[in-house]
Amino acid sequence: MPAAAPLAAPTRQARLARTAVAALFLTNGAVFFNVVPRYPQIKADLGVGNAVFGIALTGYPIGALLAGLLAGAVIRRFRSARVAAFGIVATTVATLVIAVTPNWIAFGGALFVVGALDAVVDVAQNAHGLRVQRIYRRSILNSLHGVWSVGAVLGGLMGSAAAGLHLPLAPHLAVSATLFGVVAVVAYRFLLPGPEDAERLAEARDLAADGHEAASPARGGRRSLAGPAVRMLAVLGVLAACGALVEDAGASWGAIYLSGDLYADAATAGLAVVAFQAAMTVGRLTGDRVVDRFGQRTVVRAEGALAAVGMGAALAVPSVATALAGFALAGLGFATLVPAAMHTADELPGLPAGTGLTVVSWLLRGGFLLSPLLVGFVADLAGLRVGLLSVVLAGVVTVVLARVLVNRTPA
Repeated sequence: MPAAAPLAAPTRQARLARTAVAALFLTNGAVFFNVVPRYPQIKADLGVGNAVFGIALTGYPIGALLAGLLAGAVIRRFRSARVAAFGIVATTVATLVIAVTPNWIAFGGALFVVGALDAVVDVAQNAHGLRVQRIYRRSILNSLHGVWSVGAVLGGLMGSAAAGLHLPLAPHLAVSATLFGVVAVVAYRFLLPGPEDAERLAEARDLAADGHEAASPARGGRRSLAGPAVRMLAVLGVLAACGALVEDAGASWGAIYLSGDLYADAATAGLAVVAFQAAMTVGRLTGDRVVDRFGQRTVVRAEGALAAVGMGAALAVPSVATALAGFALAGLGFATLVPAAMHTADELPGLPAGTGLTVVSWLLRGGFLLSPLLVGFVADLAGLRVGLLSVVLAGVVTVVLARVLVNRTPA
């Protein structure tokens, strides 16, 4: 059998499309994280307590869960490029409403709309990123998620700076909406044209021309949703939920664990989420090369084991230093899991375009909704140190279930 020809260099259109979809990931991370640092001011302006404010915050995940399953149909109707780019514009407009909400019910309603829009945009930008990845015929999705993390950090810094300068919320969010809305509109011009399955059809033709048998890229049929595809989606959803649980542990409980159980000061306690996000960002920005070399299944299993051992050791020998190291290893250990689950779901044969990605993204958001309830319940019963064992459990589950992931490069 002749040796495989080296992959051709990406075309200019492909490179521009990759840059454009990366810009969408950046804006998607930055828009909402401009709002998060302003929560203390919003809470004070509304004049509510922690419990009421917490109820209002659930508007975001509830909106995401209710709208998330519609993403596949919306993408098939309008295509991922339009949904991702103009969905971000709509999200920036929705965030402006937050600045003028008169009570906590209206604030929760605004978050509901933002969460619903974000859920659809999230699926669309990942679907388009996977289209570009098929052209590249090597992994690029991890780096796109890394750019999202960079955007989240950028948005958080903008929000923190605005809060520190006592900039009113309305002009702050107006600047954010204008800046990132313009970026999204400009990026749309350079996204891939044509139907969602265009790259699958081209790949199938290339394989046929080379004398290889290729699975049909056609999608559809209600029979295709039964049996193995449903079981695969369920397992992939559990994997994505494990990723959500660990991300929520780093964001929601890291500072509380350090300041409460380990008596760290406020500045040191805040380093928990920084260590987690920084390690995850590094893991995502470098993950594509590792995935291309060793395959998604192998990498995710190794990373899951790293997270379980790292956080387990940190909890077994509690100190500020070991806790920060544990959260960093957890962030690094789960860096490529969600992109891998999304990629495998999008490659499942026989499903309408975007269906697998939509279901896994929906279950991922379900994990974000359930995770704080699970960890908080266990923490009330046995302490937060025991509650954080959920990270270790998530790592073990990932090692076991990662066998369903695609263990090859897109080529």
